[in-house]
Amino acid sequence: MRRAGLVAVSFAAMAALSACGSDASSDGGGSDGSGASPAAGTSLTIAVTPDEGATPKTYRLTCDPAGGDHPQAEQACDAIAAAGASVFEPVSSDQTCTQVFGGPQQATVKGTYDGKDVDASFSRQNGCEIDRWEKLGTTVFNVPLQ
Repeated sequence: MRRAGLVAVSFAAMAALSACGSDASSDGGGSDGSGASPAAGTSLTIAVTPDEGATPKTYRLTCDPAGGDHPQAEQACDAIAAAGASVFEPVSSDQTCTQVFGGPQQATVKGTYDGKDVDASFSRQNGCEIDRWEKLGTTVFNVPLQ
C-alpha cells in the first residue's frame, strides 16, 4: 500500500512539473497571440571558403520571401528547394564514394530550413561530397568552380 502511495505522489509531481514552463494562456501558445505557431521558415548562414587558405565569405539567406545579403537570394532559395532537406544530411559512413578530388572548396550551412534546424558541412573531397555540393550548385555557395 505504501508503494502505491509513492507511485501516485510521483505521478502527481511529474504532472505538475510538466505544466511548469508551458504557456497556460488561452491563446493557444502562439507568440503573436493568434493561437497559431510561428510560420516555418528558412533562415540560413552560409560560410564558404573558396580556396585553401582563403578567408571564408559569409552570407545570410532567408526564403519566403527571398532575402538576406546573399547576392542571388531568389535563385539560391530555388536551388535549395529543388535539392530538398536531404541535401543537408551528411553522407552515410557506410556509403562507397569515388575517390575523386573536386577542389578545395568548403562550406557550412547553419540555421533553419523549412522550420527545421540545419548544421551541415560541404566539401568537394570525394564523389559523394561533390554530388551534395552540386545539388546546391554554385548559386547557393556563390563560388565559381575551375
